[in-house]
Amino acid sequence: MISFEQAYALVTDKLPLPEVEQVPLAESRGRVLATDIQSDMCMPPFNKAAVDGFACRREDLGDESLQLLEVIAAGKVPVHRIGKGQCAKIMTGAMMPEGADCIVMVEQSEMLAGERVRFADKRTKDNIARMGEDIRRGDIVLKQGCLIKPQHMAVLASVGAHHPHVYKQVKVCVMSTGDELVEPHLVPGKGQIRNSNATQLLAQADAMGLVVNYGGIIADNEPDCRRMITDGLRNNDVLILSGGISMGDFDYIPAILDELGLKIQFRSIAVQPGKPTVFSRSGNKFVFALPGNPVSSFNIFELLAKPFMYRLMGLRWEAPVLRLPMAESYERKSVSRLGFVPSIITVDGKVKPIHYHGSAHINALTDANALMQVPLGKAVINIGDLVDVRLI
Repeated sequence: MISFEQAYALVTDKLPLPEVEQVPLAESRGRVLATDIQSDMCMPPFNKAAVDGFACRREDLGDESLQLLEVIAAGKVPVHRIGKGQCAKIMTGAMMPEGADCIVMVEQSEMLAGERVRFADKRTKDNIARMGEDIRRGDIVLKQGCLIKPQHMAVLASVGAHHPHVYKQVKVCVMSTGDELVEPHLVPGKGQIRNSNATQLLAQADAMGLVVNYGGIIADNEPDCRRMITDGLRNNDVLILSGGISMGDFDYIPAILDELGLKIQFRSIAVQPGKPTVFSRSGNKFVFALPGNPVSSFNIFELLAKPFMYRLMGLRWEAPVLRLPMAESYERKSVSRLGFVPSIITVDGKVKPIHYHGSAHINALTDANALMQVPLGKAVINIGDLVDVRLI
């Protein structure tokens, strides 16, 4: 049995970088940039109005009124240069006319007869967005390794990166093991349960932007187990299994992985829940075999499989961890492993552990938004004590 820290190092170390491809901007969300993105222009690309108002010369603000020369809409190029005693009505985002050095807001102005404008206050801010004040041409606006979100897509669009270079998606196949399992649309017979683990793991992987395939249920016999694992690895980069890795008579997976040439990096972690976990690899093929109980499989996916697969995607991802006070006391009997307890972060920023009956209690996760970390050797955490919580 190895520590969680050792397991984390093994699953995130010396991983291959995926190949690079170009995708249309509209299909780039959830992908990871393979190159830095440089701006092909200044932003703003010209001096522009930051408000609706009148572009004029500050030195003329003391005059009784100014002559209106034109109305400048956004997207239009000014026709006139602003001279002494003159102004132009301008809309937010429109190009500043030459000669003007400030904009008086509409609210501070009054239209007079004869196309003249009077200002209620001689004082005003410039109200101008200067050319290049946000971005200069050639600036790096997004860095290699960025996970593209909607706000990043806006930046890509603004600099004309309409086909960004991104890392290829990781292909993942999910399978469950056990003769007791039936698919969710079936009614279980005696001694059977529905296959909830695969549904959960498929959703977790899909939320990461992976290419996800479902491989089905592996029966409790060696030939089927060997065949399905072989087929799964043939067409995917990562195989995620649940169940079949403990010490039972029908737990064939570790031996089959070894037989297929996948070197087992570890098969037991000092984590509660989630102790029986296998991670193996051969070249650019990987297998994560998770515990069969749903809380355990969920936890280990979040704790180890997620950072591992993000790195395969080209992203150096770290889970958000907060240090918060306990809303109530917590006590556990076994202290030999690092604990990760499903918890709720309350509206007032405190941690409330969810009381569950064990790693098979799947409903314990339905309200959880965090995993509370309980250190090795720690049996009691008192109300008000600070704890580390990992957001999920």
